[in-house]
Amino acid sequence: MKNAREVAFDVLKGVFADDAYSNLALDKAIKENNLSPQDSSFCTALVYGVLERCITLDYIIRKLSSVPFRKIEVSTLIILRLGIYQILYMDRVPDSAAVNECVKLAKEKKLFKSSGFINGLLRSFLRAEKEYALPPENDKNRRWSVIYSCPEYLVKLWRDSYGDEITEGILKSLSGRPPLCIHTNTLLVTPEELIEKLSHEGVSAEKSEVLDDLLNVTHSGAVDKLSAYRRGEFFVQDESSAICAAVTGVKSGDTVFDVCSAPGGKAFAMAMLMKGEGSIRAFDIHLHKMKLIESGAYRLKIKNLKASLRDAATDKELDERADVVLCDVPCSGFGIIRRKPEIRYRKKQNFAELPPLQYEILSNSARLVKEGGTLVYSTCTLNPEENGEVCKKFLLNHPEFRAKDIILPKGIEHRTDEPQNELTMFPHEQGGDGFFVATFERS
Repeated sequence: MKNAREVAFDVLKGVFADDAYSNLALDKAIKENNLSPQDSSFCTALVYGVLERCITLDYIIRKLSSVPFRKIEVSTLIILRLGIYQILYMDRVPDSAAVNECVKLAKEKKLFKSSGFINGLLRSFLRAEKEYALPPENDKNRRWSVIYSCPEYLVKLWRDSYGDEITEGILKSLSGRPPLCIHTNTLLVTPEELIEKLSHEGVSAEKSEVLDDLLNVTHSGAVDKLSAYRRGEFFVQDESSAICAAVTGVKSGDTVFDVCSAPGGKAFAMAMLMKGEGSIRAFDIHLHKMKLIESGAYRLKIKNLKASLRDAATDKELDERADVVLCDVPCSGFGIIRRKPEIRYRKKQNFAELPPLQYEILSNSARLVKEGGTLVYSTCTLNPEENGEVCKKFLLNHPEFRAKDIILPKGIEHRTDEPQNELTMFPHEQGGDGFFVATFERS
């Protein structure tokens, strides 16, 4: 079996070389190598730490390396990142151990020619007393890019869109693990009952300040091991996602379509708001994701939800129209970077095709809305091109719809200049994910 550092190396190589998803690759590697809880924790800290700080780490490596950065082989580069990260950010790891273990790891990976280079660079960093010069203050995009390990284009996008204060708040929120929030299954228990039951399992839970049915939990461990989870008494849902479900305005007896539903959290939340009455049809383009929705609804004992296969962008009319249609469209994910830190390293041009797809899904889904019904558009990104611009184009080309003002939950307010039918939520404001939601009414 491999040790924690070897497993972290393998996971990071999968992410950087093969575009693997960090959370899936990490979970799989920890199980395959049967790591102890302590080693699992250390390995997780290494993986997410390097992913969260990669731009900063690479900046330091460029400063120290005698070899052009582009010529450093990927495996060598990953070990250097692991070494710099441990030296700079992990106080519990002695500097000498960080260097020696990286050299040892290089030899175990048969990088014999690189081991001396790795040893020399890391020791040079120690001789410099871990100091390095940042970009000048008059180049704020680059400086913040290095300080907060975020691509320059994204720093510029946020500064241009939201201003410096909000941008720095977003950047500061990118590091560290996000809070764990769960949604009470009010079809089975009350939030107060769930808090009591969780306390018997050693889990601390308290009500969200925004929505009463949400609980912020600590010391939970693996939530799927909890008895309350197995009984279907809650599901994991970020606060911003729950707010999105809440502003749809669904009520008992409604017919609801969730056209891009997987893994189903918003559909489940709407089922709670509907008190199990009415009908929810949850769609996804992939069979395995449709089955994920079905299994979640079965565990939660939701009786009024049916999952089906459907392409939200191209499939046409259904056999009925809905009171509420939710389009939680594919997006760049800039609002959930702290959950999936590798998102920040994807190339800017990879996101150019998203707004046209988002608009097609919204336009195609509009035909499913009843007269007087509500159409909801949402993303988990912070990018006006995918958010407000798509909405603006939709209203311009669909005169049968009008903007419908959002009724804001308690404690939530508009933090940027936007129409009253749109809401942008920032991760540093209420603690949830970065999120966007807009509502329209068929007139």
